[in-house]
Amino acid sequence: MTKSPTQQDKAITLLKERGIVRLSELVAAGITPATIARMKKKGLVSQLGRGLYQLPDAPIDTHHTLAEAAKRAPKGVVALTSALAYHDLTDTIPSRVWLAIGPKDRQPRQTHPPMQFVHFKPERLVEGVETHLIEGVPVKIFNPAKTVVDLFRYRKSAGTRYRHSTGLNLALEGLREALRTRKAKPAEIADYARKAGVWKAMEPYLEAMTANG
Repeated sequence: MTKSPTQQDKAITLLKERGIVRLSELVAAGITPATIARMKKKGLVSQLGRGLYQLPDAPIDTHHTLAEAAKRAPKGVVALTSALAYHDLTDTIPSRVWLAIGPKDRQPRQTHPPMQFVHFKPERLVEGVETHLIEGVPVKIFNPAKTVVDLFRYRKSAGTRYRHSTGLNLALEGLREALRTRKAKPAEIADYARKAGVWKAMEPYLEAMTANG
């Protein structure tokens, strides 16, 4: 007779399949918190933070924190400085993961990694979204053109909305690198800028950077 898989077997299989797993996912699969606690004590599972687990020998990706953030905020989209860094369009190393969420979406309790949330209108939240697999976790990230435009939207340095502004210098760096590396086309950037209402602010910079082809 074939031996039925134990809760521990199920947990290991789930962790291998998904890379990083929330406690709620484990419980939904029929694995009790007590089993996870025993596995943690035996060194069979590593706890990344409150309610978040990974196999101890799992390969760690350069963008590991993005995978963790995606698990903690499933509705979030990696944006602004974090998206720019993911696309290799800046030398800036973000001190936290920037995530865009909807106006009414609740922010999860911040433990690890540190996260900075910005609220986007529904139409701004769904456009330009790519899904990348990081450590087995599907992570939603804005594409380069959309990211550059959003950086211009959040370039200011005063006011409640912009209290965590990314600044104009980063927006310009992102625009320049996106064009230089051809990760975003001028027409694509212009289209997103018009939809977001920042075309007038971006047009002079885009024209200057594309003037010489």
